[in-house]
Amino acid sequence: MNSDRTLPWDWHPGRVPDNVILAPEAYLETTYSFECFRSHRPESVRIGRGASIYLGVMFDLGPNASVSIGEFSLLNGSRIICDASITIGAYCLVSWNTVLMDSHRVPRDTQERRALLEAVGRSPDRHINAGAPATPIVIGKGVWLGFDSCVLPGVEIGDGAIVGARSVVRESVPAYSIVAGNPARVVRQLDPAESKKAVDAAIARFNPNAASP
Repeated sequence: MNSDRTLPWDWHPGRVPDNVILAPEAYLETTYSFECFRSHRPESVRIGRGASIYLGVMFDLGPNASVSIGEFSLLNGSRIICDASITIGAYCLVSWNTVLMDSHRVPRDTQERRALLEAVGRSPDRHINAGAPATPIVIGKGVWLGFDSCVLPGVEIGDGAIVGARSVVRESVPAYSIVAGNPARVVRQLDPAESKKAVDAAIARFNPNAASP
């Protein structure tokens, strides 16, 4: 990142917001990822060492939102809709077209939703400012979210879990389990010892000085 918080390789004429903490060893492909960013928190986004944020990732953050992305995690084409907090642990793989949302942002009541849409149509910034309840999302270490999956408000995903492609996760996921479907359900339990052994072997191969997640 340049001193003016632009990216030397960026095709988009933007800059990294001042309240985004980007580790020197992290990679951010483009500042376009912050086109929907509105957070005023002092450390609204923290991107850890070795993390990779590729094209298509959108930080759609409300005024009081915060997001933390752990070391060596990789996000590709994900939509992060956050009004409270979303935490992604180290060594996570978040596939393309995934959605993480800690708030639905709009009311379920039809009349209330209609009034909100009318207000958006009259507002100068065209943003939804519903003040709907938000519940934090916590994703543990070494988690893999398959493509097109959606994680809903209040969900916690345990370490080493795998979420199958196109799953809708509305309940918390146990550590070292595989879930799939809509709604997502546990389809298999992984062996934590075997999983950790495989992770340790991979880390030793590609990054001998790093600690396992």
